[in-house]
Amino acid sequence: MGCSWRWQLSRAMRLSLRWCRPQRGARAGGGKAGVGGRLWELWTYTRLLLRSLYFNSLADSDTLLDCAFEPIYWIVDNVTRWFGVVFVCLVVLLTTSVVVIVYIFVLPTVFRTYSAFWTVWHFGCGHWLLVMLAFHYYKATVTPPGHPPKNQQGLPSVSICKKCIVPKPARTHHCSICNTCVLKMDHHCPWLNNCVGHFNHRYFFSFCLYMTLGCVYCSVSSRNLFLEAYSAVESYYQTAPPEYSFRESSAHKCIIFLWVLTSSVAVALGGLTLWHATLISRGETSVERHINRKETKRLRQQGKVFRNPYHHGRIDNWKLLLGVETPSHWLTRVLLPSSHPPRGDGMAWECVYGRREELLAV
Repeated sequence: MGCSWRWQLSRAMRLSLRWCRPQRGARAGGGKAGVGGRLWELWTYTRLLLRSLYFNSLADSDTLLDCAFEPIYWIVDNVTRWFGVVFVCLVVLLTTSVVVIVYIFVLPTVFRTYSAFWTVWHFGCGHWLLVMLAFHYYKATVTPPGHPPKNQQGLPSVSICKKCIVPKPARTHHCSICNTCVLKMDHHCPWLNNCVGHFNHRYFFSFCLYMTLGCVYCSVSSRNLFLEAYSAVESYYQTAPPEYSFRESSAHKCIIFLWVLTSSVAVALGGLTLWHATLISRGETSVERHINRKETKRLRQQGKVFRNPYHHGRIDNWKLLLGVETPSHWLTRVLLPSSHPPRGDGMAWECVYGRREELLAV
């Protein structure tokens, strides 16, 4: 291929020099057709030279689109990186506002109208959810997801990262926002300003789960207060509006804000939590889900069946993620705050299928 391009280049240069010299045919009367032919040849080889500057036998339409959208990807990556701090502050601010409204307006109503049993239940359940979501959000934000060491020999790897130029272990992918490889990368979460990987995957999912449960709890508990506050706000527009104090009108608006916010977050975050629960049950991450779907389609065309080598069964997948090794760990490591590390170092993974023939079954 290299010799062919050199030959084409030298030929194009010779043709361009010949075109610049005066030709006998032009002086003999056939100059018009000769000039047109030489112009066409010059244009053809000039176009060939231009194409040779960016020709790549591996290029296709997807590569062209990636190159065209590269500036957009760069802008999105940098905006996400810098706005991550803003998103984290927003989560803290909204969560704090909900907690303040509950302490000022909801809990006094619970203590005043509910029985002793339901008062203790609401107080204990609400604070348990608050402690769990605050703990897991903090841990998911500050815990590094895990990165492969760059200056270490003998690492188990399956490929070389094209961006970092270092060995890349199995289930490791490059994050363009963090600009580094992440062990068992799931995705980059702007609400955490951090990647979700091997060492903080459990914290991320637990935060999503307990935040969803907390929002459902607040939405259900404040439903009657929301209906009363909504009726009171509607009465503001009557011909003779009722007289409410500043504290009462503020309470109405805060209760409506609390119910709308928690209900919206419960629906949105609940869908995300169910999606990640499905992936965990299958032994996949968000990145692996897309890879496995393409691989399944490719092998199906060859008459083969793809099997996920990291799928150990639904229950075992959950035990691996949550770090449950004994029955008591369901209480101490799942229902209570726990900072225990995940199993393994994220570099090597136990595969269900040890042989290629078992992995790709006909």
